[in-house]
Amino acid sequence: MTQKEKSQNILILHDIRSVGNVGAIFRTAEAAGIDKIYLTGYTPAPLDRFGRKRRDLAKAALGAEEYVLWESKKKLSVLISKLQRENYLIIAIEQSKNSFDYKKVKTGKKNAFLVGTEVSGIPKNILKKCDVVAEIPMKGKKESLNVSVALGIALFRILRI
Repeated sequence: MTQKEKSQNILILHDIRSVGNVGAIFRTAEAAGIDKIYLTGYTPAPLDRFGRKRRDLAKAALGAEEYVLWESKKKLSVLISKLQRENYLIIAIEQSKNSFDYKKVKTGKKNAFLVGTEVSGIPKNILKKCDVVAEIPMKGKKESLNVSVALGIALFRILRI
């Protein structure tokens, strides 16, 4: 059995406003074999508050929301603490003075990849709780990538898919 088959990999999407981004992340997660997605803060879920399927999210996900387990949680810090007690390595995908090249990230048996809001990213107090802060270097004039694109690049490289 390979390391990829043995490891458990989950995503945490914190305060992502765009339904399209969330749908795209579900699609990427399914393709990458992610075990579960946690939606925290105001990140939209595949079902609305009445339990109806969100067509806008399903359109971007192309049905992947049917195959990836997901759960909504309000408090990100509580979730991170719980996952750390369960021996998950918390890997933030973010630009930070304490970050290092995403190509050098070493995963564990249980990994939780965290991304944050499209505009301001992951709050600094949360970054301090993360085990690893991985950054994708930017060579162009723009300083960042779309959150769903950045997560896809990071996942496929870090997990060596």
